[in-house]
Amino acid sequence: MSKLIQLSNSNIMDLPFAESYKIKMVELIKKSTREEREKWIKEAKYNLFNLKSENVFIDLLTDSGTGAMSDKQWSELMLGDESYAGSSSYYKMKDTIKEIFGFDYFLPTHQGRAAENVLFSVLIKQGDLIPGNSHFDTTKGHIEFRKAKAIDCTIDEAFNTTTIHPFKGNIDLDKLEKVLKNNPNEKIPLIIVTITCNSSGGQPVSMQNLKEVYALAKKYGVIVFFDSARFAENAYFIKKREKGYENKTIKEIVKEMYSYTDGMTMSSKKDAIVNIGGFIGFKDENLFKQACIYNILFEGYITYGGLAGRDINALAQGLKEGTEFDYLETRIEQVAHLGRRLEEYGVPIQLPYGGHAIFVDATKFLPDFPKEEFRAQTLAVELYLEGGVRGVEIGALLADRDPITKKNRYPKLELVRLTIPRRVYTNNHMDYVAVCLANVYERRNKIKKGLKIIYEAPIMRHFTIELDRI
Repeated sequence: MSKLIQLSNSNIMDLPFAESYKIKMVELIKKSTREEREKWIKEAKYNLFNLKSENVFIDLLTDSGTGAMSDKQWSELMLGDESYAGSSSYYKMKDTIKEIFGFDYFLPTHQGRAAENVLFSVLIKQGDLIPGNSHFDTTKGHIEFRKAKAIDCTIDEAFNTTTIHPFKGNIDLDKLEKVLKNNPNEKIPLIIVTITCNSSGGQPVSMQNLKEVYALAKKYGVIVFFDSARFAENAYFIKKREKGYENKTIKEIVKEMYSYTDGMTMSSKKDAIVNIGGFIGFKDENLFKQACIYNILFEGYITYGGLAGRDINALAQGLKEGTEFDYLETRIEQVAHLGRRLEEYGVPIQLPYGGHAIFVDATKFLPDFPKEEFRAQTLAVELYLEGGVRGVEIGALLADRDPITKKNRYPKLELVRLTIPRRVYTNNHMDYVAVCLANVYERRNKIKKGLKIIYEAPIMRHFTIELDRI
């Protein structure tokens, strides 16, 4: 009998990975022909933002507000208190923020860029310098709109897509101290740490780096704020990659992360898994009171901030769900699945895989393509033409023009971001995306015509830009 048991045990296999949810409702999506897509992208002036969503088969434009809410979040919608001031929904969110982040003061806003607008209206003035790790588009846009300057202090490893580094979102402390040391204190209103760092490929920042940045900031008397859209994904990577955190819960890691900052802005449309919403968290009551003035001007009263009570309820519940390990493992494993498939096909991508997206290295994909013809945008258009997959350019169009010289800025990384919405697509969809991109890679040497600008807005042009084939 013991031999039979032993024989049986030898055939036991490890259980395969499975999603930590089941599907209760579906939404139909339509396939299209290449001829239709050629017509639609031309009508959209080769700007993927201008496409109708019904003309997209798999939409990887953004993970912002595009996730699927849970049954508990939908239940919370029905419990929303729509009182103008002091609603129970506000206090539910207040308690959740205190529990997860430790902040006593917060202001709700309708989304992340609104949070930046309110905070920066208090802190940033013309001529200021704001160091950080590869500020994202809206952050840089709000800074430059105020005639200030964003300074990138990201570690050099972030700009080589083949270099394996566990925390490519880290700030280079020498670069940061050079900015702090060589400029007047009053010219540096804050340091912004983006977690995870979107522009460098959804790359995390280590706990050690957060701690050291905060200590350096205190040395020079400068405050630190976290751009927190994907804070939970950052905590997941700390748990998986940083020694000493493997046995910590996500919520324990998050609580420590936010002990090394003076505040946060949050687009809750990402890691809180809602379709709308954001907030600002503060340690300092005086800064909170100053920001209240602008919140009332721009967003609404300080207890609703442009949000319905039902959305505030869903947001509070989403923060709790988004900081659970099983959810994060499912989410980030799907991103990794797409990354592994693309690597199998030889497609050059940012390594290691990001938390919310896979970033395709357009420079390595189209090495002989002139940067002046916007290689990343050209590649994103080709992917849409191939199979109706909508990604987004993180390159020269997003980098905008230099505010002083008005010349195009060409960043170190030219990327196409394939951003995966939360709890929306299956791995079969990821396999479809991988084959589409592999087909484009196979015919990459036949891609000869780039794009030229025929219309652009003076700031944050990539959202509304119009292009044409050269």
